[in-house]
Amino acid sequence: MTHSALLVMDVQKAITDRVPGLASDYTPRLARAVSAARSAGMPVVYVVIGFRPGHPETKSSPAFSALPEGAFTDSDPGAAIHPDVAPRPGESIVTKKRVSAFTGSDLDLVLRGAAVDHLILTGLATSGVVLSTLRQAADLDYRLTVLADGCGDADPEVHQVLTEKVFPRQADVTTVDAWISGLA
Repeated sequence: MTHSALLVMDVQKAITDRVPGLASDYTPRLARAVSAARSAGMPVVYVVIGFRPGHPETKSSPAFSALPEGAFTDSDPGAAIHPDVAPRPGESIVTKKRVSAFTGSDLDLVLRGAAVDHLILTGLATSGVVLSTLRQAADLDYRLTVLADGCGDADPEVHQVLTEKVFPRQADVTTVDAWISGLA
């Protein structure tokens, strides 16, 4: 029997504000997916990027060492999960330290503890957390579904190539509405 979980990754205020061209209907659409997962009794797991004050975790990372002091710490309002998809009490929030949802986090332990073997991936950006998580999750033998319109990227062409050509090699790729219809 398959046990699925919906992953909502990096949908944090500072990131949603930074993705140019992110459709105004993105977070409401993602909220529909979250609501459908909850109604189906499926766990919703939130993955966020987060660091300690002073960012000691970023010192060796070319990608993250350039972040401004205080970014993505507990005191940064931009680190908050977007209110349209805010977690409910008891839903897991996993903090990661790199691009993949698995790197520097306890995500695999949370998922295996809930007997999850199928991940439904959403998040920002398609070429960042979604791509990295998909690749690592495939290596960890998870079954995968990507909600293409539940992801977004600063480069629409990269998003299209990933969701139409790259991801289908390792995942089922569908839309939020089609996935919700399949839950019924």
